[in-house]
Amino acid sequence: MKPQSLILAIACLLPLALPGTAAAQEDQKPVSQCQAIAQALPKATFASFSGNTPITPAVSEGEDVQLTYLGHSTFEIETPGGIVIATDFNGWYRPDVTPDVVTMNRAHSSHYTLTPDPAIKHVLHGWSDVPGEKAEIHLMVGDAYIRNVTTDIRGGYGAAQQDGNSIFIFEIAGLCIGHLGHLHYELTEAHYTEIGRLDIVMVPVDGGLTMGADSMSRVIKRLRSSLILPMHRRGPPVARFLSMFGKDFDVSLATDDTLTVSMRSLPKKPLIYVMKGVQ
Repeated sequence: MKPQSLILAIACLLPLALPGTAAAQEDQKPVSQCQAIAQALPKATFASFSGNTPITPAVSEGEDVQLTYLGHSTFEIETPGGIVIATDFNGWYRPDVTPDVVTMNRAHSSHYTLTPDPAIKHVLHGWSDVPGEKAEIHLMVGDAYIRNVTTDIRGGYGAAQQDGNSIFIFEIAGLCIGHLGHLHYELTEAHYTEIGRLDIVMVPVDGGLTMGADSMSRVIKRLRSSLILPMHRRGPPVARFLSMFGKDFDVSLATDDTLTVSMRSLPKKPLIYVMKGVQ
């Protein structure tokens, strides 16, 4: 059985994390399929195919997840159930409709806002305002399970600020979607274990404000995601990031900023999909 088929088979056997009341969510943390599948398939790798591997059309409306790049490091994610999420929300780049959820990876001027629209039901900070603590998020909203994995960031005078950034992970329609946020250091094995499998990863490619292209490429190669979406590009051309990858990765320069994807329509060879607004 191919790794992709085996992942799908295991996903069908895993317990589903179903939405419930707020009290129920507090009593029982949702089950992460992305962590469970990754632990069941620790050595799963991609099959090797030659030529370009385009994203094939999704096979069912009930499986479709729509991703739209809005700018900087903000993506709009729309679930099959109609939940709208805006990542790394700073108030400058907004979906056409009021999102149900916004995530803010880091308390930095271009990555968060203290004055979000009051109509947004869930505003999730990737850091803790309590010294010595870290943000811990496990939230079911409709058909989306949202969790985080914290990482350190560079603080004043080069000192590390513990747990100042969150990698947000969105588990939707069998897909594991990760947003690396303002990642400053290469991930540890403990981080990879917490993250689990990521089918889709949103990665900053600024070349130094977060990490250099070589360091960031090592993280991407280790994650082994099917679909890589560059973001947060300032300064160097995206070609610098792309040059870090060889024949094991395909590259597609998109003509727009929206794509629709499902578990069964993921490319079989890792694809770096550069949306128009990032080029």
